[in-house]
Amino acid sequence: MAPLRSFITASLLLLSTASAHFVLINPKSLEGEKIDDDKLANGPCGAITPDLAKNEATDFHVDGDFINVRLTHPQATWLFRATAEDTSKNNWTALFPQVQQTGLGQFCEPAITAPKEWVGKKGVIGVACLGEDGLLFQCAVVNFVSGTNEARSSCANATNLQADFVSEPQLSALVGEGQDDSTSSTPTGTPTPTPSTQGN
Repeated sequence: MAPLRSFITASLLLLSTASAHFVLINPKSLEGEKIDDDKLANGPCGAITPDLAKNEATDFHVDGDFINVRLTHPQATWLFRATAEDTSKNNWTALFPQVQQTGLGQFCEPAITAPKEWVGKKGVIGVACLGEDGLLFQCAVVNFVSGTNEARSSCANATNLQADFVSEPQLSALVGEGQDDSTSSTPTGTPTPTPSTQGN
């Protein structure tokens, strides 16, 4: 009976997220399994405003960790950003160059780094997705820790997915000290590896 129950639970989870424009899988989205598509356009974090004092946090390794998302549209561009402050201060830092995903399914980038001075702080990882439905957001509350996440070796992408570095002004406006979700800025992230494009 347990295997049937597990199958039903997994099926319901798949159905609940199948209609979502995108899902932040890792780090775990504040919205969890109950993504409110109608509120994903609310910057900076979609339906839920992070509360660093109350929200459960997962560890994010500043020397290398992975961000894993699933796209349900044929194409979109990702911005992975973070802040070690309350999101109301609009002090977001780009963690990786903007990546355009072409192809449905999972995109996982295994080599995301964050500023070393954030170690020991609690903060927010924010994912902005620019696609056919406009600009959408999800966030995760994290503890910034030193080292690398060994689990990132399991990071893989959907079969036949293509990933290319691009620069979208609408996403560039979302990073930099003192910026908000409608002003213009230049991304502040510096890593330049090639996006991972292997299938799983």
